Amino acid sequence: MTGPLLADFEAARAVVERVARRTPMESSRYLAERFGSPVFLKCENLQRTGSYKLRGAYNRISALSDEEKARGVVAASAGNHAQGVAYAARELGIAATIFMPVGVALPKLEATRAYGADVVLSGNAIGETLEAAAAFAAATGAVLIPPYDHIDVVEGQGTLGLEILDQVPDVATIVVPIGGGGLASGVASAAKQRAEREGRTIRIVGVQAANAAPYPVSIEAGEPQAVPVVPTIADGIAVYRPGQLNFEIIREYVDEIVTVSEDDIARALLMLLERAKLVVEPAGAVSVAALLAGLIDSDGPIVVVLSGGNIDPLLMQRVIAHGLAASDRYLTFGLGLPDRPGQLALIAELLAGANANVIEVLHTRHQADLKISEVEIQLSVETRGPEHREHVMQVLRDAGYEPRIHR
Repeated sequence: MTGPLLADFEAARAVVERVARRTPMESSRYLAERFGSPVFLKCENLQRTGSYKLRGAYNRISALSDEEKARGVVAASAGNHAQGVAYAARELGIAATIFMPVGVALPKLEATRAYGADVVLSGNAIGETLEAAAAFAAATGAVLIPPYDHIDVVEGQGTLGLEILDQVPDVATIVVPIGGGGLASGVASAAKQRAEREGRTIRIVGVQAANAAPYPVSIEAGEPQAVPVVPTIADGIAVYRPGQLNFEIIREYVDEIVTVSEDDIARALLMLLERAKLVVEPAGAVSVAALLAGLIDSDGPIVVVLSGGNIDPLLMQRVIAHGLAASDRYLTFGLGLPDRPGQLALIAELLAGANANVIEVLHTRHQADLKISEVEIQLSVETRGPEHREHVMQVLRDAGYEPRIHR
């Protein structure tokens, strides 16, 4: 058996419960009707500090000796881990120094400082930030708190798995996001060991963003592999290499790992806002994205983990727009028109007749491929889905125009 035992997770729960709240388990009628089985949302986006990270951070810091606590702790993070460590250290009366990238989102920076940590901005990428934190630990003796690759962290995150089984005892499938693997390894190990004790089985499915997915290739290779990380809106799970301990546990306990696209994630975030009235960050919504994309099979109740809700409002604005476009409810297209009065009014009349609401119009004469007598307009309109979107395009084509859809 790899990693912690069930008794270790149960002991960790007694520790974690001092600070972590028992987050709601919400049923989703919308997802249940689409999937044909009961679907529940485990709302760690409503956890203190806005994510599950508090569980592992508090369990790890609580295990330090008095001498280690006196030296303080240090961590490197662009968001959730930073806040979890800062909050845990404050509750335990320990000094915390958090290194964050220079371009970190302002809400995450302010929240980390509000929890009492000394924040140092260092590096333009998280790799540089990690190096700076490690150098600080070596120079000062502060204890470096890793985000996922430590047994105490895994045990802390695994308390979420025990909580899921308390709230949905007949769960058949748990769907959980995977970044470095701390959450997935903890939840999978704790849930499966407890289910085995109860004489039944549970299926665990992990989800990664397709733009940052080292686990599928690592599982195939039989050892952790580094992969290029393409920018992704799910920055909270964007890692280039699995944690060593996490990889070993996930290989033993996770049944399947799937990946989701940027469009899948944006659609999921939009669905959670509209249908569940929940604010979830992109990394926290990948499990729902997998469900909506038809990647999950289950013969019974499903629990989908919403791992965090810390999203920059500016990013949310962009993701919502992206989600609307991915759901064919927001359409942007260009039209070449003769440069004479009244042309825009004709287009507006056609769109009104097609019941498409105009959101934005850009009018230019300066495109390099335009003739002297032409202009181009770019319009963004609201549509009601794929059929209405195609209807709007066909109305314009029938009127003799050649709309060019912009992605």
